[in-house]
Amino acid sequence: MLFGRQVDSEMCKTSISHKIELAKQLEVVLQGSVKPMITQCCIHELYLQGKTQQSAVDLAKTFERRKCNHREAISGDDCLKSVVGDINKHRYAIATQSQELRTSLRAIPAVPVVHVNRSVMVLEPPSQATLDAKTSVEETALYPSTSEITALPSSVPAEQPRKKKKGPKGPNPLSVKKKIVKSDPSSSLKRPRAPKPNESEVGSKRKRMEASEAVDNQRVTSESGHKRKRRRKAHLTPDTVETDP
Repeated sequence: MLFGRQVDSEMCKTSISHKIELAKQLEVVLQGSVKPMITQCCIHELYLQGKTQQSAVDLAKTFERRKCNHREAISGDDCLKSVVGDINKHRYAIATQSQELRTSLRAIPAVPVVHVNRSVMVLEPPSQATLDAKTSVEETALYPSTSEITALPSSVPAEQPRKKKKGPKGPNPLSVKKKIVKSDPSSSLKRPRAPKPNESEVGSKRKRMEASEAVDNQRVTSESGHKRKRRRKAHLTPDTVETDP
């Protein structure tokens, strides 16, 4: 793995004074390929210290120049802070001997810091900000996001609609026979009978019939010379005699 290593002016001076092969020791500490870089502001600090630090200047010139976009040179610590930023977008590892700069970099997550302690190059342990960021990333990877939780089916069973209670079932209308209504003979309508005539009316009717028959017999006798035989009449009863309208 290739690391972008930012080196400040103090690290160059310390490497010269302790005769440390800076590039080689950085690869050992980081266990990977290293490309040392230095900003123009850090080199400017070495120039200001005069010819006594010419060896450190020559060492810094062997490193890749990293543009910091500062028109006027600023202090090396402020320059490296601006390069790293708030999130260390370019994933730089910082090699510095400045205690103030190291304290500031510990507040930024995922910024490896290397310094020399008694001629030994040391990689500082992860800062608390780095550990918190690591925990947050792990939790994000282990647990689903809000959008994923929304897409998952709900573990709570959906409330089923309550069934309406049905009353007692009646018989099937197709299987039920219609009741036969029996007619009441007493309530059935009878054909009205004609009122029975009185006995006096029957007697007068009979007399009129007999008188008309006697007249008819006399006519026949006078014409034929013998008496017509009388036809026998049925006995009239009040039921058989019709009333006059």
